[in-house]
Amino acid sequence: MSKKNPGVSQEVDEKLAALMTNASAIQAIAQAVEGTMGPKGLDTMLVDSFGEVVITNAGVTILEKMDVNHPAAKMLINVARAQQEAIGDGTTTATIMAGALISEGVNQVARGVPVARVIEGLRRGLKGALESIEGRARHIDDLNDPIIYRIAYVSGRENEDIATLVVEAARLIGREKLLSEDFKLADTVLAKDGAKNEVFMGVVLGKQRMSKQMPARVSEASILIIDDALEPEELGDEALSTEAGFNKYMELQAEFRHNLQKMIDLGADVVLSARGVADLAEEMLADSGVMLVNRVPARELRRVAEHTGARMIKRTALKKDSEELARYLGHAELVYEDERLEHVRVLGGSGRPMATVLVGAATREVVGERERIAKDAASSVQAAIAGGYVPGGGAIELAAAKDVDRLRDQVKGMAAYGVDCVSSALKRPLSQIVQNAGFNPLEKVEDAISAQAQQNKDSLAINCDSGEVADMLQMGVVDPAPVKLHAVRAAGEIAEAILRIDTIIKKRDDIPGRDVQRSRSTDL
Repeated sequence: MSKKNPGVSQEVDEKLAALMTNASAIQAIAQAVEGTMGPKGLDTMLVDSFGEVVITNAGVTILEKMDVNHPAAKMLINVARAQQEAIGDGTTTATIMAGALISEGVNQVARGVPVARVIEGLRRGLKGALESIEGRARHIDDLNDPIIYRIAYVSGRENEDIATLVVEAARLIGREKLLSEDFKLADTVLAKDGAKNEVFMGVVLGKQRMSKQMPARVSEASILIIDDALEPEELGDEALSTEAGFNKYMELQAEFRHNLQKMIDLGADVVLSARGVADLAEEMLADSGVMLVNRVPARELRRVAEHTGARMIKRTALKKDSEELARYLGHAELVYEDERLEHVRVLGGSGRPMATVLVGAATREVVGERERIAKDAASSVQAAIAGGYVPGGGAIELAAAKDVDRLRDQVKGMAAYGVDCVSSALKRPLSQIVQNAGFNPLEKVEDAISAQAQQNKDSLAINCDSGEVADMLQMGVVDPAPVKLHAVRAAGEIAEAILRIDTIIKKRDDIPGRDVQRSRSTDL
């Protein structure tokens, strides 16, 4: 009769305990956002120690503002943030699927399936799921296709006004620009309390002119953008204490005045500065009828430069002769300050087309949420135009789960249990959507699975109003394919990373000088 080795048993228990601890932290994060999913999802209230309140159902906002200390939970939040930065939507789906993958994986390990086999099966299953979703994507060839509005409407949480604005902006900008990797439609979105909804060709600067003595409106404007401070070059205090240093200071002041006059003579009607502006510059430009806007964020400067054809310069470049300096000027049909909304608009630039989506909000409290919703809608529209769309409402994941189930028969050994984890996780989005709508998820998910099999349709899921099986494409419930693909990839990456951790060790704090002090003590 063989005896169990207590040391081995204890080691296995410790490894499983570490895995379960991480899985519990991931599950807690997933539970924090799962109630927001689907058309019947509810909002979450986030409150900080000062009593400031944020009410939202945007998964990425909830995750970013949560007070989280557990390292595994932080890993999941970082993955969700990466999803938001790359695609702009789908963080809730990625988080819920990651939670499901890890939970199912831990269950398999607890049953005795080796972690290596679970991970092997996860990889096979995820690869099959990605191929299934990608192969089922429908592509958009025309920006006037009504499906684009439906994508904006669904991602924009059924806000008709926001969906209309985003679609109009996409059409203004054009397909070529939307397919550019360095352009994000979401960056064109701006929300302002008291504003009316509008889309226009131009750029908004969230700043006002520096002085009321400067013109508030400039037509046929020549624009100079200084990606620097509009101040004389600085000298150190030590240099100023010498006669040579003082003479140099006076030279720099004279040179700065000369450069300012050169800008004025050049015909620059509008000057934008990234940093501070010297009193002399403010005075001379105001006297000459030049509009000056200072401390403009770098992102806004880049957008103005692109829209007007201007080339940004540093202050040292002001030394160039007038003919060369003129090549840096941009041009716009109109630049004016909206005093009520406290911003400056640059319209009709001679460079690339650039639209701005201005979303109105009734109060300051809802401005942030309205902007987040509009940015999600804009990101989804751009993603769908680039990579196509798929049926939403959990339908496409269910179809992919069916394909993964067929793949299981091709997987040998215990890796098949890892494939099962993927199939189960793919059913989780529909299950959560149905649960949030007040229906029995077990019953409704099985109804949808059966309907898809009988009718051979990947677009069948559950109507959250009636609880009946319905065609998501006919209902106009659609999602961008890239959002789904990225969510599955992200969920798989975090799941594998967590499942591979079997030991948690507290890391030593690396304090400078500690090791030196220790060695000295030892020497003594």
